Amino acid sequence: MGYSIAVADHNFEEEVLAKSKEMPVIVDFYADWCGPCKMLSPLLEEIASEYDCVVAKVDVDQNQQVAQAYQVQGIPDVKIFRDGEVIEGFVGVLQRPQLRELLAKCNIKSAIDEAIAAVKQQEEAGKVEQAKTEFLHLLEKYPQNAQVTLEAAKLFVRTNELNQAKEIIDSASSDDRNLLDAFSSIKALIHFQEECQNDSGDSEVAQLYAQACCLAVAEKYQEALDKFLQVVSKDRKFKDDGGRKAAIAIFNLLGNEHPLTAEYRRHLTSVLY
Repeated sequence: MGYSIAVADHNFEEEVLAKSKEMPVIVDFYADWCGPCKMLSPLLEEIASEYDCVVAKVDVDQNQQVAQAYQVQGIPDVKIFRDGEVIEGFVGVLQRPQLRELLAKCNIKSAIDEAIAAVKQQEEAGKVEQAKTEFLHLLEKYPQNAQVTLEAAKLFVRTNELNQAKEIIDSASSDDRNLLDAFSSIKALIHFQEECQNDSGDSEVAQLYAQACCLAVAEKYQEALDKFLQVVSKDRKFKDDGGRKAAIAIFNLLGNEHPLTAEYRRHLTSVLY
């Protein structure tokens, strides 16, 4: 687990260069008057609490020597140090997914990602009750972490404990539109599970919709999308445009960068128009 620290000209060598030989150091060159810096700061604090790294904050107005040494011109200017050298960086504000991708590229480990992966391995090994207990512990430890919230809720959907899943999602909050979409998609998974268990009815469309819901719960998203698009094609009004809404919920769950999202957005558009 990392930490955040204010660094100045006089201790930059000790707190950044020397420390970076032990673990990565993310240096945030900022200023109090800088609006984008204030937008980036909470995300970097989140990184410090989750990742095995140090976030070193350098006020460029108060520490011009080190700012000049590293040719800081625009701010926020973020530079990642390892073994005393800059290995990566960016100027401006990155969104959470892009920042996480950059850290992964730099082989900077997330304690939360590793914990989630370990819990998933427990579930895959059939230790479902243990996995649920571990996720509840992670929720207590990281109550504001969206990834923990999402993965925990998904597990309880898979085990058909829908009230627990609803409670987890309802307790979550965020001002990030992408995360809000993800939370909504979990609510959609809960709906899918309920529809999967209900009597689907005799009509072909009703059966297609129920089958698609079961596939979505099982995380067989491509097969689910194929069937939801069939629902849209056969009866757009079914369940108040339910096929289209369900497909969009899966897109939100997968994220905009997932190849299935791009491919099936095109398929959905062609079916609609």
